[in-house]
Amino acid sequence: MTIGDAVFAWLGVGALLAAVLPRVVAGRPLSLPLVFLGGGIAVYLLPLPLPVIDPVNDRLMAEHITEICVIIALMGAGLALNRPMGWRRWAATWRLLGVTMPLTVVFTALTAWWLLDWPPAAALLLAAVLAPTDPVLAAEVRVGEPTEDEHDEDEVRFALTSEAGLNDGLAFPLVYAAVALVAAAGGGWSADWIGGWALKDLALKCGIGLLCGWLIGRLLGWLFFHSHSSALRLSEHREGFVALGATFLAYGVTELLQGYGFLAVFVTACSIRAEERAHGFHNVLHDFVEQVERLFTAVLLFLLGAFVALGGLDSLTWQGAVTGLVLLLVIRPLSGWAGLLGTRMRRSERWVTAAYGIRGIGSLYYLAYALGQHSFPVPARELWAVVTFTVLASVVLHGVTAGPVVTRLDRLRENVP
Repeated sequence: MTIGDAVFAWLGVGALLAAVLPRVVAGRPLSLPLVFLGGGIAVYLLPLPLPVIDPVNDRLMAEHITEICVIIALMGAGLALNRPMGWRRWAATWRLLGVTMPLTVVFTALTAWWLLDWPPAAALLLAAVLAPTDPVLAAEVRVGEPTEDEHDEDEVRFALTSEAGLNDGLAFPLVYAAVALVAAAGGGWSADWIGGWALKDLALKCGIGLLCGWLIGRLLGWLFFHSHSSALRLSEHREGFVALGATFLAYGVTELLQGYGFLAVFVTACSIRAEERAHGFHNVLHDFVEQVERLFTAVLLFLLGAFVALGGLDSLTWQGAVTGLVLLLVIRPLSGWAGLLGTRMRRSERWVTAAYGIRGIGSLYYLAYALGQHSFPVPARELWAVVTFTVLASVVLHGVTAGPVVTRLDRLRENVP
């Protein structure tokens, strides 16, 4: 038996399990990501001829695999949202982005600086890569399939899905801030980088991402639904892989123009949805993207489990573990609660939304990306260990509790007159 044979066998098993397990674990204190994460750990503890998984040495491969998974997930999130974008309709989302996310980054960075004794750039990098949330890793807390009713989404699922769709892109300026700081000051502190960063990495690149996403989404929406040519009016042909074309087009064009492709992909999906909101073609696109996303997520979580089994947490200190747990159990819930004050959410909905800021694939991507931009005054394996532990803890904590908690929340909502 060769390594290639074993890989093909496990890929086949994984693909079949990815199709079956979502219905098996639905509503239970278990999740599909948790199963694959545990499967990766278990398989790599067996004496089998399997390839070594090491994102530290294979940084570029880790970056690109996680990159693909994230942009596909962003397209799926944007297509699933029924509610038209607006200041009032998306009030909870703007609060999570404008208040909760900055508070989370600041207090996570301060915790890493104080508890881990890391230099400012490394502490900011850790906070930045752990900033994006990922409801893919707990399907119960994200919206379902597209429907015609814009009121068909409860506030918790909508807020968490739309937050993840946008903060996966808005984490980029924070990562660039950490890169700019380490380039300017090394292991110390300097403010010389802030002006250039704010102009280029924050304002300009975000603006390009938003504009490109809107323009590409409007163009594709017109072609899909309103083109005079039946060959271009793809909504009549019901080919789901078109969603991948839209995803890669929006991402590639925006990156070529030096904008944030993550933002562009999500905005593109929302713009396509807005062009003809009630059309059944959205379900075709969403279902295809969701299937591809599920496969990528299963593979990545399996590989993450393999990395853990092969010693990925060997560089983890108790201070690093505490930092990750403080983020998940204290910083995010309290920051989320503060951000959602003044919304029309009930107390129970506010706490669930605040607590389920799930960390996942986006964090792995941003860490791999940042370490390719500049070296940081903390060993790469230590950074990977803290981020991996945080994602691992999030998958376990949120994956086990999401089903029962959201089921309970739904029952409470049904009993409200």
